[in-house]
Amino acid sequence: MAQQGLTKENVDGWLDGYMPYALNTGDIPGAVVVVVKDGQILTARGFGYADVEKRKPVDPERTLFRPGSVSKLVTWTAVMQMVEQGKLDLDADINTYLDFKIPALDGAPITLRQVMTHTAGFEEAAKEIIDYFPAKTPKLGDLLKAWVPHRIYAAGTTPAYSNYATALAGYVVERLSGLSFDDYVEQKIFKPLDMRTASFRQPLPAALEPHMSRGYAKVGEPAEPFEIVGPAPAGSLSASGTDMGRFMLANLRYGELDGQRILSQATASTMLDSPLAKVNPKSLVGPLNRMELGFFETNINGRSVVGHLGDTEAFHTSLHLYMKEGVGFYVSFNSAGKGGAAGTLRTALFHDFSDRYFAYEGAPDGKVDDKTAAEHAKLMSGTWQNSRRSASSFFSILGFIGQTKVTVNEKGELLIPDLVGRNHRPREWVEIAPFIWRDRNGHDRIAAQVVDGKPVRWSMDFMSPFMVFDRVPASQSGAWLMPALMVALPVLLLTFLALPVGWFCRRKYGVAPLPAGKARTAARATQIAAGLSIGVLLGWTGMFAAMLSSLKYATSLSDPYLWLLQAVGLVVFVGAVLLSARNLQLALTDGRSRLRKLWSVLVLVSSLVLLWVAFSFGLLAFTVNY
Repeated sequence: MAQQGLTKENVDGWLDGYMPYALNTGDIPGAVVVVVKDGQILTARGFGYADVEKRKPVDPERTLFRPGSVSKLVTWTAVMQMVEQGKLDLDADINTYLDFKIPALDGAPITLRQVMTHTAGFEEAAKEIIDYFPAKTPKLGDLLKAWVPHRIYAAGTTPAYSNYATALAGYVVERLSGLSFDDYVEQKIFKPLDMRTASFRQPLPAALEPHMSRGYAKVGEPAEPFEIVGPAPAGSLSASGTDMGRFMLANLRYGELDGQRILSQATASTMLDSPLAKVNPKSLVGPLNRMELGFFETNINGRSVVGHLGDTEAFHTSLHLYMKEGVGFYVSFNSAGKGGAAGTLRTALFHDFSDRYFAYEGAPDGKVDDKTAAEHAKLMSGTWQNSRRSASSFFSILGFIGQTKVTVNEKGELLIPDLVGRNHRPREWVEIAPFIWRDRNGHDRIAAQVVDGKPVRWSMDFMSPFMVFDRVPASQSGAWLMPALMVALPVLLLTFLALPVGWFCRRKYGVAPLPAGKARTAARATQIAAGLSIGVLLGWTGMFAAMLSSLKYATSLSDPYLWLLQAVGLVVFVGAVLLSARNLQLALTDGRSRLRKLWSVLVLVSSLVLLWVAFSFGLLAFTVNY
């Protein structure tokens, strides 16, 4: 049972003191919070504005928010309904249910169980994930068939979050039910649960559209139009806070609400607490949170909690179910806020709510001796990459830029600079058991898989169900490639700038140029190639800046520019290597000074570094699928 303090009056008082300040300091226009307990909605609160310009307040019963990937829980419920009816086998080859083929990897297909646990092994798929123009958004089947992301991990072995895989499951529901996905969830889930505001439809039905909160993707800027999620079953739900409360209640009651059952108790129990016997041990990292069937663990204070997080460009959400206590907690924001404040805030709310109402149950943490802890921390040092990554396209360059460095601090303690706390400083990690660390000032743990005494994979509680970190291959490691680039780019820029500077010096001061002939031609061509190389990189930088500023650019809208960048990049990067090699050959034989010879070597090496990066991270992949 929940602690005595969990009453409507207590929660409302706590939220009244917490939320207004948090929204104001985070520059977040509006939010909705719902708490359910003992089979009913304990409280549903709206804070701030659903429409800033009209000063329209958030109404928890009527205002619709976009819970993003929390939508997946509805999709997984639909899948489990099909399983319950005997129409689906979670362990069958998924191709059994499709009208196109997902290629095998090493002879092995994927199953819906692997899809639901994010272990199908797909690379990231970002194209068409969010747009603002419903007329040009592909239909679900067309989107899935247009490009099947490469499978980069053996099925069942590696958690790698996949919107594509979830959309695939929604498509299976369409095919087996004979209904559109939108119709199916309305008839089979929303209607029985009396979720009258809930809809996956894009755009919204006319009756719901006036109640939709505006979404503020960028702080201080006007609201964006209604977001169109391409892989709709993965994230297109719109719903009021109270309807999400009803969904939580149905799951806390194992598939039943107000006499209406959407899943049998046995099926719901399997979904919410999937048997470990069905889980590949390779996909688990120590004692960290794991995937259930669609839900994932968010255990805290020794309590069994499952839930999900969700993000669109504008909306940011979390849902948590304390299964034994019969309590659910839901929060959604209509903006990321200043510096991504909503992401920090939703986690802080969950942690603070848990600490307030559910005291820690269980044995206290242990402690590894300082000498051993320092040895283990040192073994963790290195460069790591996220399993949720692109591998076959230019998008893989983002994985290169985002490689995670693990090191030790001056005390020999584990230090991961990218993992910061609420105070925006790197977290302090205390080793509580061999290769298991706890945040000194929080709840999260880190754990590592160890093979032959060496850590080969690690993750963290809030991401371990669906993402892990593996060591980066030496050939792609930013530990040496980043410094190499930091040298190569200035060398190429200075080489190019020597062209106008040399012209000016000859005109102004009468400096003698290289003698006319092959040497001068090769030198000039190398300078031009260096400038073009920088120009191509600037083109890619602009392309990525546009995509990261708004996902509407990560659509077919950008295809012509992507083809152009890849075609020009191939000519320029390869040409720069060939021309700088020829220039170096001449420099070594025509009597140039040592300084000129050394610089020619630097230019060739710099050109090779750029070509290697472009080749290794997809800038020359010649694809517009990503």
